[in-house]
Amino acid sequence: MKSLVCTIPGSFAYQEMEKPVPAKDHAIIKIKRIGVCGTDLHAFRGTQPYFSYPRILGHELSGELVEFDNAPGFEVGEAVTFIPYFNCGVCIACRSGKSNCCVNIQVCGVHADGGMVEYLSVPSRLLVHGEGLTYDELALVEPLAIGAHGVRRAGIQSGEFVLVIGAGPIGLGTMEFARIAGANVIAMDVSNDRLAFCREKLKVTHTINPAETDAAEAVSAITNGDMATVVIDATGNLKAIEGGINYLAHGGRYVLIGLQKEAFSFSHPEFHKRESTLMSSRNATREDFEHVITSMKQGLVDPKTYITHRVNFDEVSSRFESWLNPENKVIKAMISHAD
Repeated sequence: MKSLVCTIPGSFAYQEMEKPVPAKDHAIIKIKRIGVCGTDLHAFRGTQPYFSYPRILGHELSGELVEFDNAPGFEVGEAVTFIPYFNCGVCIACRSGKSNCCVNIQVCGVHADGGMVEYLSVPSRLLVHGEGLTYDELALVEPLAIGAHGVRRAGIQSGEFVLVIGAGPIGLGTMEFARIAGANVIAMDVSNDRLAFCREKLKVTHTINPAETDAAEAVSAITNGDMATVVIDATGNLKAIEGGINYLAHGGRYVLIGLQKEAFSFSHPEFHKRESTLMSSRNATREDFEHVITSMKQGLVDPKTYITHRVNFDEVSSRFESWLNPENKVIKAMISHAD
């Protein structure tokens, strides 16, 4: 079968490899859709933590279930996605129901080879039913679950002002699930195109470009001087992470979904006087996947809104680098195998 390998930063190569064979407690999926996410883009740039080369990218996946062992309730031929965080099941995190931050985690397409292939073998226990959703929709469950998990971590209450910094795909999904939780959402990004997308597609009322206005004053005005009781960073940008504390209400929660390689810092007095809660949000759990799928089926989220670029698998190598250019206005690129 054909695979696409990121051999070194900035370089892809199509390679032939053996099709996976049936294995105990594993399933084989014929890949139909591959969503391209920030992790893939960072890996291509060489700026992704926890990464080594060569690597087959891709973890936003959907496909047809063609073979399986020990997957009760599943049927050959059904459309599926899966949870791409291969956890050990025995560490302290797994024993506590936090498989998303397993001590020994192997994330598909990051620590282990991913889905830019024709067929992929995955642990059967991580399969997720398609529930009648399309392949496009199923490939977008995972990135939306990242935002849903961050919102669940934040414990958002109806009526709260929630500031989401970063209007990339993860930030957009975070805004959607903050809205579903009843929040008054504020979007912050340095791209006016992305902010326009928030207003027009996601119906976000409040948007701020910190490159064009005093962001702290803008947040204060929107919240009647209170500031945001929840701030969520979805940028992974060091300056943005360190600046986020300035928008947080006293008693507020600061959630870091975005990830970058460097150490971050902010003023201890500013953090302390607020009695701030700082937390990270890593990956997602089956509960988050199910919440996303239910929200899609109820029409609360329209995942097709995010897909701005489409390519066939054979075109990825020549097109991938263009998706790094902000002028191309990529929200979500979707890769298709022939149906």
